[in-house]
Amino acid sequence: MSRTVLAIDQGGQSTRACLFDGRGNLLAAARRSISTRRDGQLRVEHDPDELADSVDSVCREVLANGPDADVAALATQRSSVVCWDRITGEALSPVLSWQDRRAGDLLARYAPSGEVIADITGLVASPHYGASKLRWCLENLPAVARAAGDGRLALGPVASFLLFRNLAGSPLVCDPVNASRTLLWNVSSGDWSTQLTTAFGVPKQFLPVCVGNRAAFGTLQSVPLEVCTGDQAAAVFAHGQLQTNRVYINIGTGAFLLAPVDALPASSQLLRSVAWVDDSQRSVVLEGTVNGAASALSVVQPSTATGDIDSAAASLGNADDLPFFLNGVSGIGSPHWVAHMPSRFIGEGDKAAQLTAVLESILFLLQDNLVEIPDWEQREIIVSGGLARADGLCQGLADLSGRVVWRSAQAEATISGLARLAAGLPGNWPIAESQRFNPQPGSKLPNRYRQWQRLLTEEIATLPL
Repeated sequence: MSRTVLAIDQGGQSTRACLFDGRGNLLAAARRSISTRRDGQLRVEHDPDELADSVDSVCREVLANGPDADVAALATQRSSVVCWDRITGEALSPVLSWQDRRAGDLLARYAPSGEVIADITGLVASPHYGASKLRWCLENLPAVARAAGDGRLALGPVASFLLFRNLAGSPLVCDPVNASRTLLWNVSSGDWSTQLTTAFGVPKQFLPVCVGNRAAFGTLQSVPLEVCTGDQAAAVFAHGQLQTNRVYINIGTGAFLLAPVDALPASSQLLRSVAWVDDSQRSVVLEGTVNGAASALSVVQPSTATGDIDSAAASLGNADDLPFFLNGVSGIGSPHWVAHMPSRFIGEGDKAAQLTAVLESILFLLQDNLVEIPDWEQREIIVSGGLARADGLCQGLADLSGRVVWRSAQAEATISGLARLAAGLPGNWPIAESQRFNPQPGSKLPNRYRQWQRLLTEEIATLPL
């Protein structure tokens, strides 16, 4: 039976809601921008009340301009966390963004060994994830400490807070994808790890109950919400069922590579993650993270026009006199895992050349991740996201990797994938046409990549342990 779907994507820059009919056609859409507070290099916050209000607002607008929805679904930023009062729903902390790294010292103090973290969670010990940020809130915010003492505290992923605030009945639950990014969740058992919650001093009784990605979460403005997941995990389903001969890359504020696998390896320099868990299916992936993608463009100028990006991307692989950019924006993610590294240019160049160098650094970091996938040379690459709209970036990725790159025409991969999941991945929903980029000979990118690798290795070697 076909169902009308209300899909909500609460992202780092805006909250979006879309209404789709039973054949996947878009009926109505609404968007609200959200604010971000930055304090220095480490603190990145959102206002939790603003996020909850934006979800309410876009849903009301969409439902007022379309037919009744049969089912709703929510996707959120992973690794963003918040604390609230489980009685009143009052927010007791800001939303600490996935980009926030203020609690790096607490991570070093409380985290077990890297081997223990990897074995239990599939992740690496990183201040981007939730555990050390939740511990920071408990130690530094009096309202959080008081609520803990009174037994009124709830804390966890921002998804759980939005479910609590926006759904009838205020459920206190968490889906596997968002739970997995707290650094407190056991990837094998699918529940909170007693060892890790004890190590970080985040009491289990304050965490939400773990449920599947598909569950009876509650009703959102009278619409049953049946799916909750993370943004990147939803985005890969925009292309239908996951396929193990593909690597999915979404290039937005950060860039994320997801490679579906039949089973998770015992170890990897990439993250060992879940993309979907319900009563009948468990989809697992190897995942790579590039922290500084679109967010790195601000190193050159605060606001970059689309035309400037297209022009800079068109120069990729055509010049070898560009500066190199060592991209440490928000730290270096996989496979290097360097929490703090100052970004800098090596060599001279005007703003246009620097912008090309930043885009080039994104490709180089993506390639560093691709080669960590055991069978990457047998996979095709599917790209989506805002920066992927630049032809030169997609062509550069094909030239550097030597693989065919397909760019989806689907502009909103997260919300499209989310709607498909809510509808049960129906076979009759259209999949947006893709543009093919074939590797071309003569690109200077492979040689520059080797030079950049040497420079990055030397730079990392100078950093304090």
